[in-house]
Amino acid sequence: MARVHHAHLWGTRDSKGRWLDAHDVTDTPWQDLHPKAAFYFLVPRDEALESAYRRLQAIPEIFPVNSVGIVTARDALTIRWSPEEVWRTVTVFARMDPELARKGYKLGRDARDWKVALAQKDLIDSGPDRQNVVSILYRPFDRRHTYYTGTSRGFLCMPRPEVMRNVLQENVALCVGRAGQVVGTESWNLCFCTTFVTDFNLFYRGGNLVLPLHIYPNSERDLFAAMGPAERSPNLDPKLLKALKAAHCRYPTPEQVFHYVYAVLYAPTYREKYAEFLRTDFPRVPFTGDAGLFAKVAKLGERLTELHLLRSTELDTPAARFEGQGDGKVAKGTKAGLRYDPNDQRVYINKTQHFAPVPQDVWDYRVGGYQVCEKWLKDRRERRLSMEEIKTYCRIVTALGLTIDIQQALESLYPAIEESLLPIELGSRT
Repeated sequence: MARVHHAHLWGTRDSKGRWLDAHDVTDTPWQDLHPKAAFYFLVPRDEALESAYRRLQAIPEIFPVNSVGIVTARDALTIRWSPEEVWRTVTVFARMDPELARKGYKLGRDARDWKVALAQKDLIDSGPDRQNVVSILYRPFDRRHTYYTGTSRGFLCMPRPEVMRNVLQENVALCVGRAGQVVGTESWNLCFCTTFVTDFNLFYRGGNLVLPLHIYPNSERDLFAAMGPAERSPNLDPKLLKALKAAHCRYPTPEQVFHYVYAVLYAPTYREKYAEFLRTDFPRVPFTGDAGLFAKVAKLGERLTELHLLRSTELDTPAARFEGQGDGKVAKGTKAGLRYDPNDQRVYINKTQHFAPVPQDVWDYRVGGYQVCEKWLKDRRERRLSMEEIKTYCRIVTALGLTIDIQQALESLYPAIEESLLPIELGSRT
């Protein structure tokens, strides 16, 4: 077998040049590497820590039914601010001459996986039907709307019906990313939750894996027709549930498992300890054998979930207000007034109106590649905020402040999880 060596050199260009002039391959301080399957990394890694991490439960093992998010291929056509805009778009687009539609909606050339004629056919074949207008989690905390038949590709390039049909009914889904640490962030943060179908680019880079908590029976009927109660089953590995029952003397509810996982993925110690491995693969989760600790962590995860779904009662009294006189229109850029004032803790949407107070750590908070408070407003530049959008932004600010508090609480609980690890062998070890 070949031997693999590694060395790195830090410093300015001049200092590195001088070092290279004075040395060669024979007197370089090499470090022996032992790359292993499945990634064969050619850089030094903490092998002991990696071995311990690989013994934890991988997210796709915990929630076996999963897929990446929806790929629209044409966001400008398929994603809209309101159900009314979606309905108006599909009814007009479906009956336009294909070339006029291409020009009118600035769709560009057909691609292998998306064509104007096929998108129109998909709409015509499905009705169109107003019941196919659904909410979509487009970006963190950013709910928009699209037209989703779920039975064919066409209007949406890749609708992922095998998973998304489950979140069209009462459910919650975990969203995680695989690309790991994104440039501009301090630690792994590719984690969110949803009750809607979800966009592939939720986190900006590397895609978004959607893992629903419950699976509904597949039906040949129209997914959007009035349906009676359907029996659902937890999308959880049975071996995990059995191991938790053996350790805790009772089966946890599916929701408790979901909330526990969600809390662990938001624990700062977990993100920092396994940062090296979170950059390259889906996260793995340590489960505690301590029933009391499991319940405490799950309770914090439940709070986080409700906050991120913007339905927590803790948001009923927002921490921020909308102040100032004006028309509520978000300015085009900083020169026109869209900015953050750290001294007064104000987020100005224009020169005269602002949200306050918005603490610096809340303003800076990121989910994936997006600085949440900034991104949400940037996407609405030159739009007039409705009263509902103003309320939503105040709730987002409040949710992020409480998220930071909960993460601090998780900081004190997490070490005990690693001290009471529950060994579990799930389905297919990856």
